[in-house]
Amino acid sequence: MAKTDITYRRIWNVAYPIILGSIAQNLINFTDTAFLGRVGKIALGAGALGGIFYLAVMMLGLGFGTGAQIIIARRYGEKAYRKIGPVVDHTAIFLFILAVVTFTLLQYGSDALLKHAVKSQAVLDETILYLNIRSFGVFFAFMNMTFRSFYVGLAKTKVITYTTFVMAAVNIVLDYMFIFGKWGAPEMGIEGAALASVIAEAFALAFFIVYTVVTVRFKDYDLFRFVTFSFGRLGRILRVAVPVMMQSFISLSVWFVFFLFIEKLGEMALAVSNIIRSVFVVLMMPIWGFATATNSLVSYLRGKNRDGEVMSLIGKIAVLCFFGVLAIVLIGVVFPKFVMEIYTNDPDLVVMGIPVLYVVSIGALFLSVGFILFNGVSGTGKTNISLMIEIGVLTIYLVYVYQMVFRFNAGVTGTWTAEWLYGSFLAVLSFMYLRLGNWRKSRI
Repeated sequence: MAKTDITYRRIWNVAYPIILGSIAQNLINFTDTAFLGRVGKIALGAGALGGIFYLAVMMLGLGFGTGAQIIIARRYGEKAYRKIGPVVDHTAIFLFILAVVTFTLLQYGSDALLKHAVKSQAVLDETILYLNIRSFGVFFAFMNMTFRSFYVGLAKTKVITYTTFVMAAVNIVLDYMFIFGKWGAPEMGIEGAALASVIAEAFALAFFIVYTVVTVRFKDYDLFRFVTFSFGRLGRILRVAVPVMMQSFISLSVWFVFFLFIEKLGEMALAVSNIIRSVFVVLMMPIWGFATATNSLVSYLRGKNRDGEVMSLIGKIAVLCFFGVLAIVLIGVVFPKFVMEIYTNDPDLVVMGIPVLYVVSIGALFLSVGFILFNGVSGTGKTNISLMIEIGVLTIYLVYVYQMVFRFNAGVTGTWTAEWLYGSFLAVLSFMYLRLGNWRKSRI
């Protein structure tokens, strides 16, 4: 195994704007959770289910964008710059069509899909109200993914920070206005949270467009010409992207099922889990940033025909990621009551949530290594293998959660230990493939 000359500094320069963007994105999640927690337990639980259901569908678009990003990074490594624009153009076209399909599903299929799965009628009604408005955001969100793929593929990720902070700022202000009916706005409750998120995504897209027009020379990449549509080019993107799309969708769908199982434990358990979900997202911020850097930089190395450096690169990223997560974990472990009280003023929720917070903190450390190795597999271009790994691990995860809830009555704390299992298996299987698999022969 050759040592890579990609330094820790360069890895950090690619990852930190995405981490900062994740912080801004988490401000949205935090604001929704904190504000809805003041509305009541029903709104808090419905916000969790509605948000995860929306994200599960959104993962189809993010998965396609990730596949496009891997190809863009490969072309960038090959210095085939003018082949990048057509990839972006086809990504935009496909994601717009997918947005229409997704919007239709959320508008007209949510009730049918959820009414047999959610035990509480009150939670179900609030969830549907949320999704009826939130579904309009898919058009803006999917176009944002097109721009994100372009910039991450080029390892020029600072714009993601700027865009996400714009989105977070707009969302926070509008959440306060629409949820509680401030500054002359109607008091909309959970519908206000959904409307605020849609408008914030529209602002983010506007920022992406203006930034790109001002800073990018379109002719350098043959960008946004939309001259000829090629099914062959779209097919090449889909070969890489479809496994990532399915992997992302299945992953979030399983997490949605996890929350459906939690809902069977009662409205208190669901409310606590929504708070823990928000904390978990904070712990995942450095993981997502370094995972995205792994995808892009591994594909870049492969474009340079430097396969021997891949494992060295992944090792460096895993070290940075682990210590980044550890720094955040220590805050929650030392000050658990303070962390819980950020989200709720209900003493029962605080007491119930602290043990779960400890469990999730340990799980995040497992994921800090597992996710990097897993995204290393995707970055090689073998996204079909990463899909197989994800399906295998999630099957084990789901069986474990089911047993903990319905057979062992483990409660909310015991059920969240599933994250330990997920992180461990993801790390082991991904490492085995990177060491023993035939990814060096793949071409995209």
